[in-house]
Amino acid sequence: MSTPTEQLSAAGVSIWLDDLSRGRITSGNLSELIRTRNVSGVTTNPTIFQNAISGGGHEYAAQLAEFASADAPVEAAIVTAMTDDVRDAADILRPVYDATGGVDGRVSIEVSPDLAHDTEGTIAQAEQLWTIVDRPNVHIKIPATKAGLPAITATLAKGISVNVTLIFSLERYAEVIDAFFAGIEQAKAAGHDVSQIHSVASFFVSRVDTEVDKRLAVIATDAAAALKSKAGVANARLAYELFEEAFASDRAKDLAVAGATVQRPLWASTGVKDPSLPDTLYVTELVAPATVNTMPEKTLEATFDHAVITGDTVTSNYADAHAVIDDLAAVGVDFADVTQLLEDEGVAKFIASWQDVKETVAKALEEAAR
Repeated sequence: MSTPTEQLSAAGVSIWLDDLSRGRITSGNLSELIRTRNVSGVTTNPTIFQNAISGGGHEYAAQLAEFASADAPVEAAIVTAMTDDVRDAADILRPVYDATGGVDGRVSIEVSPDLAHDTEGTIAQAEQLWTIVDRPNVHIKIPATKAGLPAITATLAKGISVNVTLIFSLERYAEVIDAFFAGIEQAKAAGHDVSQIHSVASFFVSRVDTEVDKRLAVIATDAAAALKSKAGVANARLAYELFEEAFASDRAKDLAVAGATVQRPLWASTGVKDPSLPDTLYVTELVAPATVNTMPEKTLEATFDHAVITGDTVTSNYADAHAVIDDLAAVGVDFADVTQLLEDEGVAKFIASWQDVKETVAKALEEAAR
């Protein structure tokens, strides 16, 4: 009997771990998850790195002591520690990268959240991180803010693989796809081998339900109650519908002839926030070919233990998904307001985590210098 994670992989879903720490690398835990849980990639963000630094201080102690003795600036120390972890994880995942022709075996590292509204700064740091990590199986994460869109195009145009993050709305997702096409077209014109440039578009799921359900509770009608915890999955399914349409276009076909790969949808924020929901909800309800599901370890283990994988649960449910969004509007939920709020909050949360990282590392450097 195959495991649920094996079944998920067979259905075309790449399982990535939404976590990274030096302890996972040095203990062999990451290698074990690749071997036993079908993990084929890793995503990180400022919050994940903050948790790694603050929760595993001893693993970083020697390096922080070196930084302290060299009087290294705090941000330089953070970038070095972070890129060292990403490089080591990329090396562990290199066999997966080679076996899948570069589709999987990827590790994502995010540009500074402080640059979320700075196009030129994002482009410069994306190139810097790509150069420092110096591994082909890295994705540079760039948020899908208005300022991020041209940075996504420019970064892809340089031949750098990109994970577009913090996507909440279909409207913004359409802009992300256009930014991807433009970037690959420019890369092709510049002479890059576009078959080596990969991208995923990270569409957030559970945070949508958290915000929508809060608003439904205020409305407090039977019609509103019937829509509880349906928005996140419906929104993601409609994103996949858009993906199918966009990559069946003549523009996409022209790029495919040149060797370009598709920009796969990635389901992010897949750990349930509401304990009354099934703990594998955002896995089993979002099974579709050519997708990625990046999971916190708790969700990964729940999936391995008891998820029921029944094949594609997305493409036959477009009508239901449209109905959910229409019904939300009918009961008074302004979905455009929901998704803009979530984007703004997402950027703010990552900025806060980045500040926490800087404070944690600054304190560690002070202690190491004593």
